[in-house]
Amino acid sequence: MKIFNVKKEIIENKKVSENCYRMTFESREIACQARPGQFLHIRCSDNYDPLLRRPISIHSIKNNVIAGLYKVVGKGTNLLSKKVSGEFLDVIAPLGNGFDYQLVSNCQLPILVGGGIGIAPLYFLAQRLVKQCSNLTILIGADTKCNLFCIDEFKKLDCRVKVSTDDGSSGIKGTVVDLLKKELVPLNSKLKAFVCGPIPMLKQVNKLVSKYNISCQVSLERQMACGIGACMGCTIKTQKNRIFSYKRVCKDGPVFDIKEVVWEDL
Repeated sequence: MKIFNVKKEIIENKKVSENCYRMTFESREIACQARPGQFLHIRCSDNYDPLLRRPISIHSIKNNVIAGLYKVVGKGTNLLSKKVSGEFLDVIAPLGNGFDYQLVSNCQLPILVGGGIGIAPLYFLAQRLVKQCSNLTILIGADTKCNLFCIDEFKKLDCRVKVSTDDGSSGIKGTVVDLLKKELVPLNSKLKAFVCGPIPMLKQVNKLVSKYNISCQVSLERQMACGIGACMGCTIKTQKNRIFSYKRVCKDGPVFDIKEVVWEDL
């Protein structure tokens, strides 16, 4: 798969909640290569402060227009939030390994689970999944109503959408893991889960899917410096067949089989 370094004009950089933004630009090169779960590595300023790029999940692709959904958490993303349409964006993409979704069909039961800004890569995944199955379920969780994203967009894809908030301001009062528990009770091994969110949430999901022996892929949120696996700054401990090794979230991930991750070390 080819990786491109492009400079593209920003179409829109829209505030979608108190501290989250949706940025769009057009790139036929990236759009043709990108897979759900991969990310953009974006330069935040025209100088070297900050020096490092910021990883932003590919949120959607339509007609070669690429959207990235991101949360302002520091200097870099704050600078990104100040950019306006007409300015140019320096992007390296698509990076990382995405979700393995190609074999999902109507005889299976795909379920997407997003916590907070973890919903970012799941909409792009849903865009692809609805083309090959018609029974897609989306579980979306946040701390409060104003931090819920993409509900209407998922519904327009004819997805079954369920919502939770910690304070009960929308949907059920509780976490998105509570929603997942209710979904797992009547279902069987045909269920395939695709999950993204903060580490504490993913640890709870791991316990739950292990109990029910459910197939599950997770997209990890991690600080990434180089984005191409050279600096080794985003390594995590993994295991397969009782053999431990270290993998790079930016290069080997950010998507992993949930059974592969050594959650005790995160």
